[in-house]
Amino acid sequence: MEKQVILNSKHFELTINRLCYQLIERHNDFSNTVLIGLQPRGVNVLERIKTQLETILGKEVVCGKLDITFYRDDFRRRETPIIPSTTNIDFVIENKKVVLMDDVLFTGRTIRSGLDALLAYGRPEKVELLSMIDRRFKRDLPIQADYVGKTVDTLISERVSVEWKEIEGEDKVILFTPEING
Repeated sequence: MEKQVILNSKHFELTINRLCYQLIERHNDFSNTVLIGLQPRGVNVLERIKTQLETILGKEVVCGKLDITFYRDDFRRRETPIIPSTTNIDFVIENKKVVLMDDVLFTGRTIRSGLDALLAYGRPEKVELLSMIDRRFKRDLPIQADYVGKTVDTLISERVSVEWKEIEGEDKVILFTPEING
């Protein structure tokens, strides 16, 4: 399984920084905006963006984590039981601008699930989407990101993995084709 690096650690850092400034351009001081990371991997995007935004702005940004396990359209179709992650939204999203965050946008089904789960917490004024990687050619639903770290054209058989130094030891994005056991 050959891996191709799409973003190395330097480009990864620049991408995070660019996304932060794009968010600041639209949301100014974040007084009416909250950030929500989709469990599990969108939380990594959230944590990194939050840290960088707070450094730039010099103030705390309101953030939450949203589990979408039981909102997925495939959760009953799996062979093994799914273990849900935690949801941590200890603030009101009613009439707030919400920026949902995930690592890879592919079919759009995860985001649809996130939108469904989000409505259990109120009716936001507006919802935007930030995705570290956009795999644009395999949407099952008409969903697109408002903020994109990098757009990657891939084959259906290929995978994209966003790796974090806190988890995998290095910040990078890789493209690979999984080996087929057979």
